[in-house]
Amino acid sequence: MVQIKNPEQIAKMREAGLVVAAIHAATREAAVPGASTKDLDQVARKVLAEHDAKPNFLGYGGFPATICTSVNEVVVHGIPSDDVVLKDGDVISIDCGAIIDGWHGDAAYTAFVGSGHSPELVELSRVTEESMWAGIAAMKQGNRLVDISRAIETYIRRQPKPGGGKYGIIEDYGGHGIGTEMHMDPHLLNYVERKRGKGPKLVPGFCLAIEPMVSLGTPRTEVLSDDWTVITTDGTWSSHWEHSVALTEQGPLVLTAPDGGKAKLAEMGITAAPDPLG
Repeated sequence: MVQIKNPEQIAKMREAGLVVAAIHAATREAAVPGASTKDLDQVARKVLAEHDAKPNFLGYGGFPATICTSVNEVVVHGIPSDDVVLKDGDVISIDCGAIIDGWHGDAAYTAFVGSGHSPELVELSRVTEESMWAGIAAMKQGNRLVDISRAIETYIRRQPKPGGGKYGIIEDYGGHGIGTEMHMDPHLLNYVERKRGKGPKLVPGFCLAIEPMVSLGTPRTEVLSDDWTVITTDGTWSSHWEHSVALTEQGPLVLTAPDGGKAKLAEMGITAAPDPLG
């Protein structure tokens, strides 16, 4: 069952989303050479405390930290550690969430540590982020879930990969519903799988975490012995971007973007829904 939210509930999710945006801003500033991923986790904990919000990752299925810190070939669910120290040239994806009055926000971004990153890594992150926005743009009344998957996949497939070959759209992980829990129905693939059908119709009150994960090589992954850390099977580096989005009567509202997605959606000819928090 898909949980449909009313405007008051979406406003609460917007509150949680803004806390996630604040965590992103603080951790992005702190992701510098010499910082450990445990340092970034502490930064996130401080932001949550300042906003009187709860972490939704800590303890989830036994996860031992507040945020996920995935470096280089780690796709998702990297565990913060004193032993993982960022160095110049690394790429890190930070995935985090917050809970306000029982309502969840969840978002991820990819950042470049230091300088000297290759054009193919810069392009990988751009393609992944833009495919997320393509999916957000497809979140409109009358569409179905598969239309979001198709928009994400189509965008990625149309981008030339520096050096040739194809990007790997990660197969084992995708987006999801979000609301009173972090992960809810429906599961959102980042590609079209015909046997899954079209999925539910998108209606006002539908809330999704849209999160493409893309590698420079394989779409396949494996989980390390800690039962959390997910890496590409061929060791190629990856990128992960995510926003939580609500579909309203007035259009999409990007709950975890500081401006609600207004500026980026305007570039795409789409009017973002008014921010319920003003």
